[in-house]
Amino acid sequence: MTADPTPPGLAPLRPRGTRPVSLAEACADLGATLPPGDVRITGVSLDSRTIAPGELYVALPGSRTHGAAFAAAAAERGARAALTDPAGRDACVAAGLVTVVVHDPRVAMATVSARVFPTERLTLLGITGTNGKTTTSYLVEAALRAAGRRVGTIGTVGFRFDGGTLAGNRTTVTTPESPDLMALLSVFAERGADTVVMEVSSHALALHRVDGVPFAVGAFVNLGRDHLDFHHTMEAYFEAKARLFEPGRCDVAVINIDDPHGRRLAERVARTEAARLVTTGTDASADYRILGWEPTAAGSRFDVRTPTGSHRLELALPGGYNVTNAVIALAMVEAVGVDPVTAAPGLATALVPGRTQIVDLGPGAPRAVVDFAHTPQAIGSVLSALPPGSPVVVVVGAGGDRDVFKRTPMGEAAAAAADVVIVTDDNPRTEDPTAIRAGVLQGARTPARAALVLEVADRRAAILEGLRRAGSGGVVAVLGKGHEHGQDVGGRILPFDDVAVVRECWARLSREER
Repeated sequence: MTADPTPPGLAPLRPRGTRPVSLAEACADLGATLPPGDVRITGVSLDSRTIAPGELYVALPGSRTHGAAFAAAAAERGARAALTDPAGRDACVAAGLVTVVVHDPRVAMATVSARVFPTERLTLLGITGTNGKTTTSYLVEAALRAAGRRVGTIGTVGFRFDGGTLAGNRTTVTTPESPDLMALLSVFAERGADTVVMEVSSHALALHRVDGVPFAVGAFVNLGRDHLDFHHTMEAYFEAKARLFEPGRCDVAVINIDDPHGRRLAERVARTEAARLVTTGTDASADYRILGWEPTAAGSRFDVRTPTGSHRLELALPGGYNVTNAVIALAMVEAVGVDPVTAAPGLATALVPGRTQIVDLGPGAPRAVVDFAHTPQAIGSVLSALPPGSPVVVVVGAGGDRDVFKRTPMGEAAAAAADVVIVTDDNPRTEDPTAIRAGVLQGARTPARAALVLEVADRRAAILEGLRRAGSGGVVAVLGKGHEHGQDVGGRILPFDDVAVVRECWARLSREER
């Protein structure tokens, strides 16, 4: 049987000049009995469809199928060896692969990947939390580039290098699996990066994707309700985030102590001396203290007191929550040697796709804002940054096959700040869209506020209705999908870009009025 060709766009990024590593060196200290022979590997992969000749195939147990079932396909594509658990051993051996057996191949995979794809030349900065990771990463990137650094970024929006998009397969939403992550870091180093800024998801921490990453700086932005379908409890969710700040994980911990979970985490870091602690926030005890902020025509202006002096800085982003993100970014870059004055031009000009993104519709149009906000906390933050005094229309939905417990609070958060709430579809995935909308509607119809609540299933029609109801003097906030260019319906990705659809719908309304 001939192995299927790699599906278009699926192959992950790999460095060109990987040094072959002996299997014994790569798997040292794993507690496994190594097979005889001097097998050398040039990479690591857990996808049999994308494995390259000379690589180590990692066969993980899955919810439906064990990865060892695809060992023969991996061998046919050129895999030299396999890393698996006792349940996968026989299939890997039968496929002719030199097989290393460990109790937990997922944990071992991170260690092996770090040895095969070294990152010594890079300064690595990680950001975790519920809301604001992407914005903070863009602010850090802009500040570092203002200082002359060559920067790579990894996160929800994708991969970037030196200010441009780096094309590559996305195997996960935010943080890639450890083989793809370590290979990507090697690609950045190969192309001349000196620093990489990375969003670190709770899934990545819980599933050991970043176990081999030596962070110079780790940052915590906040904790809100999300991903309880995976973590089940807020405490488990918090503990997953807290793993970034365990001893040996990062040299410097930058933590927002305005957030209650951040304060708790800072106390833990200080008590355990797991890293050098740097705190941010409005609290008088914060190392980077926000002294005040005000909106400007372009975004925000704020004053901050740092360990090296006080500064007045500008942002191209609105809202107090973005000031919080900017101060975290400032503390992070100063921790790696960038002076705030040098960082300032980057902070003043940074814009983030799908994060409080203003869509200019021209004269006489409503003010349109597109944002990725998909948690109650994020929705409240975005709506609080909208200009006061204008009628506010919110178009919002919730994702399917995800945390069902946040849907009603999302509706409540929208209704608390809007005059009109239009509940629509987000990414229903394989779930019944009607049931998803019902959860959001339940919260939006809370008696605490008399917002007009409408249900418009089709997202394009919902945006059109939102623009129509806002009129020339209102504000339309389209929330949930932000930077995304597709809508996942029944497992199919249909083309859909909120920014483009907002423009298209306003053009249609303008034609109708002529």
